[in-house]
Amino acid sequence: MRNLAIIAHVDHGKTTLVDQLLRQSGSFREGQQVAERALDSNDLERERGITILAKCTSVAWKDLRLNIVDTPGHADFGGEVERILSMVDGALLLVDAAEGPMPQTKFVLAKALKRGLAPIVVINKADKPDARPFEVQDEVFDLFAALGADERQLDFPTLFASAKQGWAVEDLETPRETLAPLFDLIVQQVPAPQVEPDAPFAMLATTLESDPFVGRILTGRIHSGVATVNMPVRALSRNGDLLEEARLTKLLAFRGLQRVPVERAEAGDIVAIAGLAKPTVADTLTAPGIETPLPAEPIDPPTLAMTFSVNDSPLAGREGDKLTSRMIRDRLLREAEGNVALRIQETVDKDAFEVAGRGELQLGVLIETLRREGFELSISRPRVLFKEEGGQRLEPLEEVTVDVDEEFSGAVVEKVSQRKGELTEMRPSGGGKQRLVFLAPARGLIGYHGEFLTDTRGTGVMNRVFHGYTPYKGPITGRRSGVLISNSDGNAVAYALWNLEERGVLFVEPGTPVYLGMVIGENSRPGDLEVNPTKAKQLSNVRASGKDDAIKLTPPRRMSLEQALAYIEDDELVEVTPQSIRLRKRLLDPNARKRWEKKRAAEAV
Repeated sequence: MRNLAIIAHVDHGKTTLVDQLLRQSGSFREGQQVAERALDSNDLERERGITILAKCTSVAWKDLRLNIVDTPGHADFGGEVERILSMVDGALLLVDAAEGPMPQTKFVLAKALKRGLAPIVVINKADKPDARPFEVQDEVFDLFAALGADERQLDFPTLFASAKQGWAVEDLETPRETLAPLFDLIVQQVPAPQVEPDAPFAMLATTLESDPFVGRILTGRIHSGVATVNMPVRALSRNGDLLEEARLTKLLAFRGLQRVPVERAEAGDIVAIAGLAKPTVADTLTAPGIETPLPAEPIDPPTLAMTFSVNDSPLAGREGDKLTSRMIRDRLLREAEGNVALRIQETVDKDAFEVAGRGELQLGVLIETLRREGFELSISRPRVLFKEEGGQRLEPLEEVTVDVDEEFSGAVVEKVSQRKGELTEMRPSGGGKQRLVFLAPARGLIGYHGEFLTDTRGTGVMNRVFHGYTPYKGPITGRRSGVLISNSDGNAVAYALWNLEERGVLFVEPGTPVYLGMVIGENSRPGDLEVNPTKAKQLSNVRASGKDDAIKLTPPRRMSLEQALAYIEDDELVEVTPQSIRLRKRLLDPNARKRWEKKRAAEAV
């Protein structure tokens, strides 16, 4: 048996490689219809083309079984990677032959090296026309050295591969046929699990999911002993407190894409078990009589928070069926059980919840999941979590890597500098592109991605990863333009919108329901402007002297959930329902807004 994780930056080909490993090991019968990226089973994963949840699979090669864990590549889901590395003995580091090591490559590799793993390096997409495999191999070596790898880890074996075409070779001059060289290298390089088969049963839970039929399912690697169906077990918390004593009602092993019920599993195997109601991720499951839990790695702290509250707009309850704070609370607590990188806190007045996570994408995926389940929510602007140390205020700092055409690099440097970012590296990356590396405060990057795409005409690629904490860098200017706010309830009318177009960019179209305090567009000038989008043309029984002008409206600006969250200011909210994403002022009544602004101005003085 061999246990290994596939780690890489987002979109470097992990899930595609797992597809080919399953295919070439004979896990699929001949002619079987299998979806592309078979492990990306979640709807959101398929839509966005990224892995969000870590998943286990296993393949047979010769007389061995390889348990493979596919991990997320985006920094916001780094909590999944940190947990998964505790249950494997080896890692496959995948690097794009054109892009080379990226921020998340550095993040996942640092975690793997810290655990003492000696990764196998696979330079993927070596068939691309802009591939530079040997340069990338040197860059990977430099990254290993920079992260303090020991001699054993620095002596990593390298393969060149194309996961899409299904081949891997040691030398690019040799025939490119199958992934057999990769299978053989895994068997040779990844050590067998170091376990105690005769000791009492012990297992650390690393992932959690809920099943409507068998209840809570915990996945992890058996560290010692043997697990059998119906055996008595006890669950211990990280501190050694007894959580529950029960029996294992189901034992599931991973075989290809299936989870197969088995009667017995031995030390070193990765299995899923059911029958316990209280333990969660990082808890230990042991045989009766054991008092000491297995050590669990602490997860990096969350850096960003949003407030989730009940939707109290005039249009609440029209599209969703889960509206109350109790329903929202129960669902968020259920999510936090399985996702250890999230932290949920109730506010003082108990009607809102502060949800802290790793980044905008992680929290955006959570909100998107909730709205698809029928929830209606009001979401506040993301804010960073500061830290006090030695009487000094510290804020999270991110390493930002930008690949951009040379003509746009000046605009990017200027904009990131305005947001208190510092340029640490600038070099050509081939194909007329430049690679810029910045260290920038996380709060300065909130809402920057849309502006970045505009500045680079959609050609730039930006990646971010948490770097550490730095002393507070002072105030950063926010959105420069104001918004257009509806001053009445009703449906937007084409005639009114036509007259408002000269005021700025509109977010709504004719027939859209609007209400007092709803944001319907962006003002072309600083400061907010209250307007009436429901005002119809006055009709009379006197015939007009000239022919009426045909009303032609510019298509409204449509915002995705992440764009809306990045756009709003502190006094605004995003109203999220199963069918709509609306922007609104936190205080809908204009008089209440004026009182609040006066109070804030007085406090500032």
